Amino acid sequence: MEAIFREIGLSTEVQAWLAAFWGKSRKVGGGKINLLISHLLDSAAVAEQLWECYLAPKTRLLLNRVSGGQGKRFFMWLCAMHDCGKAIPAFQAVDAEGAAQVRAAGLNWNDKRLQKLRWRHDKAGGLLLHTVLKEHWEHSEHIDWVWPLIAGHHGAFPSKNQVLNPKKKPVEHQGTKLKGWPQAQHALIAVVTRALGYPDVAAPQPATAPSKAEQMQLSGLIIMADWIASNHQHFPGLEHISQVGLAGARDRARKAVKDLRLRGGWNTLPIPDSEDLVDARFGKPSRPFQKMLVDTVQNMAEPGIVVVEAPMGEGKSKGAFAAAEVMAARFGCDGVFMGMPTQATSDPIYTQMRSWVSDFDQDLEAQVALLHGKKMFNPQWRELWDPTAESPDADYSGVACDDFGMEDPYGSSTHTEAERFGPALWFLGRNRGLLTPFAVGTIDQLLYAATRTRHVMLRFAGLAGKVVILDEVHAADVYMSRFLTEALRWLGQAKVPVILLSATLPPAQRSSLVHAYLQGALNAVDTCDIAPVPTPEGYPSVITAHVEQGRPVMTPQSTRSWRSSEPVHLEWLPDVSDEGSHIAERVHQEAAEGGVVLVILNEVDRAQRVYEQLRGYYPGQVHLLHGRFCAAHRADRTARCVHDMGPKGERPERMIVVATQVAEQSFDVDADLLVTDLAPIDLLLQRIGRLHRHEGTSRPGHLKTPRALITGIVPDELPLRMRSVSEHIYSRYLLLRSVTLIDQARQGWSLPEQIPALVARGYDKEPLCPPELAEDEHESELEWKETECNRSAKADHFLLMRPEKWSDPTLEGLHVKSASAREEKELEAVVRDGPPTVEVLLVRYNGKGYTTLSQEWLGIHGEASEDVREAVLGGLTRLPARLTEAALDLLPLEGWKDDPWLRYFPALVLGSDGWADLGGERVRYDEELGLVTERVK
Repeated sequence: MEAIFREIGLSTEVQAWLAAFWGKSRKVGGGKINLLISHLLDSAAVAEQLWECYLAPKTRLLLNRVSGGQGKRFFMWLCAMHDCGKAIPAFQAVDAEGAAQVRAAGLNWNDKRLQKLRWRHDKAGGLLLHTVLKEHWEHSEHIDWVWPLIAGHHGAFPSKNQVLNPKKKPVEHQGTKLKGWPQAQHALIAVVTRALGYPDVAAPQPATAPSKAEQMQLSGLIIMADWIASNHQHFPGLEHISQVGLAGARDRARKAVKDLRLRGGWNTLPIPDSEDLVDARFGKPSRPFQKMLVDTVQNMAEPGIVVVEAPMGEGKSKGAFAAAEVMAARFGCDGVFMGMPTQATSDPIYTQMRSWVSDFDQDLEAQVALLHGKKMFNPQWRELWDPTAESPDADYSGVACDDFGMEDPYGSSTHTEAERFGPALWFLGRNRGLLTPFAVGTIDQLLYAATRTRHVMLRFAGLAGKVVILDEVHAADVYMSRFLTEALRWLGQAKVPVILLSATLPPAQRSSLVHAYLQGALNAVDTCDIAPVPTPEGYPSVITAHVEQGRPVMTPQSTRSWRSSEPVHLEWLPDVSDEGSHIAERVHQEAAEGGVVLVILNEVDRAQRVYEQLRGYYPGQVHLLHGRFCAAHRADRTARCVHDMGPKGERPERMIVVATQVAEQSFDVDADLLVTDLAPIDLLLQRIGRLHRHEGTSRPGHLKTPRALITGIVPDELPLRMRSVSEHIYSRYLLLRSVTLIDQARQGWSLPEQIPALVARGYDKEPLCPPELAEDEHESELEWKETECNRSAKADHFLLMRPEKWSDPTLEGLHVKSASAREEKELEAVVRDGPPTVEVLLVRYNGKGYTTLSQEWLGIHGEASEDVREAVLGGLTRLPARLTEAALDLLPLEGWKDDPWLRYFPALVLGSDGWADLGGERVRYDEELGLVTERVK
């Protein structure tokens, strides 16, 4: 560094100041002070390694475009500048040892003044860089977007007033009392800029400004580089300026990235030349719809959004993977994120994605991350981890608090990787999951990236280099849809290819999603000037939308299904009772000569009662599946149903499955007969999608015609009697419209060809019900609209961008009045509307100590050895929402406090009689029924 000092012509005094500035104290730096210049160069060197082995080609193109062809160097410069704000008295005074060396070099401050007014170094960095760049850069528009990236590197973008014009002027503004500080600060930026190969501070001036979404991506990558470079195990302190230099920083960065096993995905992916890509990847010839999808994305001129609508069982997932490969190759994406509606639907896609990416490179299989709260229960995921190692869900924070004395649980991993498979542990820390090259998880992971919460830029950076696939998008309710459309706006502006999948997408929702993406791509404040989304002429269909030369281009295409439509006969089965006696009796009759029957009910309690009656008729041939089974039992039951009723299953002579909505979608089973509670038309069709699903299935003679029996209603009475819980879940208005569509189908429905028309009629704005139900429809519609409007408005506080800020060209002020949620559990409550629920680990107490749910001994305090830990985790069970408040008082067992897997889970202890008292109810767990509750009389 001394050579650069001389080249720039720094005085001996200024050199001494720069050589004294510290960036990491001995306390958080692994026992050694790390000089500030050292940390800035370490961050730049990490950025260089990310450029070489992590960044997607499209991200490198973005940086080259912004910098006029100097993408790597400019990225290094941005990352180096992130902590320039530490060159201020408020920071340098925090650590006594560091403060002493700065004062010894000749810089001083007023301690009493500092105690009265604190000034965070992230905001100070934004001010300092703004001040310096004004002297060197000609175009203020570039200064305006760069300084917020520096001021926001602790996870929140402050406003211009908070940084450039604070109400209380920080000490650093008192120029006469801080002799030498402005000169030292300017010199620091000049020296680091020169060290990175620029001749002067004017040289990094960008050639063009990135979009706001691209700025968000760069912000996340800056934080990523900072956190990696903050790991003192890989970047130990350098206490003397003679030790500091870019060459040494590069050596440290190369070793760190290698030791942490950080890597990207495909990097540069060749455009596939196979005539049948689905066949090449999955070993089965393309169906007409899959070929149409792949051909369509091959002809897209620019990245865009692709809306895929196809029947249940059509092969949408495999088609989407093939399309994603084409889009990644053409548009420079490095990986894929696939978002699913639930945790349960994520697991089979996780298996499928692992198999798919291994076809490109076997090493990629282990790079697929599973992102949801129950991933530790997935057998494939658990196999990736040494059972004696710490939980991969632990917070590997190397920095307990920052040097300003504020908690910083977002620091970098201090965990040293052993020889193991699986995504790098660094990627699995808080906020970082989407940074893995390939990921499968709930759609929540994408929705989190559309919330105005801290470190949201990390999540967005993880999405911006990928192809994004979202399955079952119709499942997003009005509240979730606010975050989904917000996410699509940002993805559209960042030119991220997006593929949306659905079998039952209402036209209004289709238009909303496509318009949101185009709104972002066009940087339009609203969608008034965007043409209506065209309606496909057939089914299955694909609609592509992108922006070409500043104009939106939308193209619909359709083809035939791989299977012909057939009539599904509909029949009412009147029953609104809690016991469901008529349901049980009818299923008993229908299954008398054998067959596979699927019963889907809207309530757990009712499903349990129907199951109890049916198992009396057919012991051992009736199965129950719902969300209140413990994790282990639910996984076993789901696997058994898919095995016996799936495409390759050993189909039994008679099998009856009583389930709740968990069997509604992404559940690849084939039933001979369906019995279902009334539901909105799209969800009803999803349930019917489990009926006669697979070709070539042998069925009993009386069940060869697909039939659906609709219950949960008494249709021949006025006013119509429905289950009140169903009305509460779905609204009476949507249920009435479903009733009308069923009544109008005298000959049943021809499926799948009628699916789009039925969904469109169920959700359009025109009255649908017959005269005798018209008043009921009108009144319930008003109530439904008011409820939907209120639910939608609740999302406003949490949305990433306030509507009035969307046209702003920079990220300045984004986090003003931001949401406070930080933990994943808190974020789940942000993006999903409805009563919160709590998951507990069920254990038993026998008077002497604790056992697992399956009676394996734990200990007098619940101590769980490695041999029984999995059995304890298998007892994870979700409680009904009405017990949430009472469950908040539950704590982990005393013996779990040091266990990395168990210490975060509350325990619900069942007594020697098998019961526990909670929230005015008695709770027990039944091996066959799952969680059972009774009100205390």
